[in-house]
Amino acid sequence: MRSKLRRWRALELMGWLPLALVFAGCGTGPEVGPAEPQGDEPSTVAIPKTFAPFGEGYPGAGDPCRRLGESDTTRPFLDHETTLVGCPDPAAAGALEGRTIAVIDGITLVSIPQSGAAVVEEWPDPPDPETGYNATADVFCGFAGAEPTDRCSAGVKRRWGSDGTTLVEIQKPDGRARAIYFQGVTPYGADSAEADGSAGWDFTVEREDDWNEIRYGPERYRIPDALVIGG
Repeated sequence: MRSKLRRWRALELMGWLPLALVFAGCGTGPEVGPAEPQGDEPSTVAIPKTFAPFGEGYPGAGDPCRRLGESDTTRPFLDHETTLVGCPDPAAAGALEGRTIAVIDGITLVSIPQSGAAVVEEWPDPPDPETGYNATADVFCGFAGAEPTDRCSAGVKRRWGSDGTTLVEIQKPDGRARAIYFQGVTPYGADSAEADGSAGWDFTVEREDDWNEIRYGPERYRIPDALVIGG
């Protein structure tokens, strides 16, 4: 004990005692590592763009499943009598009142009848009392076979038909309106008249990202999903 005191006394006289005390404390306490995570962080599985997802969740905003539009992946499962929904896992799909029809790339596809309590969908933006439109916007348009590089005013009436059809009306430069009909985000037809010769026109659609390019005879329109369903 005396020899130990003499060593500390010698270190003190040499001015090394503070350093000795510091190093003496090294390694004597518990080793401190990185903080442990406080519970699991919530994870969100995104529905890939190849499924053409839209909306903020299904059946309500923030829910993990989403409605699906038309794409090469979903086209075999789409029809006008059901709503196609994609879920990130079987548990989320099982909570819906529908029928699981496929699992593709980890996404569970559920087919839900469009009539009855199974469909619970909030469509934002109440209609304007004067025009009846839920929303208005400019869309790209082209006429006489031209590319759709001009802009035309358009208005949307969501769930305009008793079967859930959405109506998009586009104001043409000649003062007439062209009506395009949608089921979900899928356009399936347009109004026709003998007066402008449109009664015999072909109606075709090309899907890209989150919009549709519609060719109706010599007329072309590019209509984004955001106008059709809101967002």
